[in-house]
Amino acid sequence: MGYKIFEGDCFGWLKECPPSSIHAVVTDPPFGLLEYSTGELTKLRKGKGGVWRIPPEIGGCRRKPLPRFTVLSTEALSGLRQFFQQWGELLAKALVPGGHVFIASNPFLSPHVAIALMHAGLERRGEIVRLVRTLRGGDRPKLSETEFHDISVIPRSCYEPWGLYRKPLAESRVSKNLHKWGAGGLRRTPDDRPFPDVLKSETAPAREVQIAPHPSLKPQRFLRQLVWGALPLGWGTILDPFMGSGSTLAAAESIGYESIGIEMDPDFYSMSVRSIPGLAALYVAWQSFEGPNGHQTGHGSSHPSQSERTASLPIHDSKIAK
Repeated sequence: MGYKIFEGDCFGWLKECPPSSIHAVVTDPPFGLLEYSTGELTKLRKGKGGVWRIPPEIGGCRRKPLPRFTVLSTEALSGLRQFFQQWGELLAKALVPGGHVFIASNPFLSPHVAIALMHAGLERRGEIVRLVRTLRGGDRPKLSETEFHDISVIPRSCYEPWGLYRKPLAESRVSKNLHKWGAGGLRRTPDDRPFPDVLKSETAPAREVQIAPHPSLKPQRFLRQLVWGALPLGWGTILDPFMGSGSTLAAAESIGYESIGIEMDPDFYSMSVRSIPGLAALYVAWQSFEGPNGHQTGHGSSHPSQSERTASLPIHDSKIAK
């Protein structure tokens, strides 16, 4: 177990990466590219918006800044597809055959990312739906909120799509690919159930935000579930080429997986140096991947039995245990 972090552009790093050396990718990229440019990050840190929506308090609760993806022009969307196709081509060389890619997206941009990555040679294997209710969407028409009080411009967001992709197998069967490359499938959950494509989640808890105040921070419980499933045999190297605060690496470290992170923003890189050890050390209570009511046990209960919980994890130091 261990991790390595690099400050720089992931494109340059991937060009130098040895072929077939990465077993899985779990990442939350800059969907629109623009929002993580130097100029826009400066505006965000000054609280003056730009492409980032710096929202007012609603019902006494101050919303976190969110990028306004709907402002992207046709030209910007074309640039996004080109970006992810080039990135996907480099990624395909670095991945072992059968290696999976978990990539965060949103309902507006996931089709564009999917097309780009498939053109890059990766297989689309479905989507992991993160059930999480945020304050994005559901707004009334701007400047006419009173007149059109009963209208929402778009649905209130209650999920986050994570695209799932795989580098094509090099062997004739998944079992042979697993033997040779250690990849090709997803690891079953700690309670020996198929890895699900819907995961109940939450926004990042306050204690995690205090450690890693990144605008796109994902909760450790959710990331540890993704990281767990990414390495089917429980070993290998996970890459996060858009590392941000390093939360994915912290999740991998907590489980005992090796990982590599790359971040080009100096402030976020410095944040990751501090936050990875802190996030990795957090205890996160065990919960079924499908939520507390995700399945029925043999006793007719909606909760896993104590024996299922205690016998589910083959490793001792996992912070998602028990």
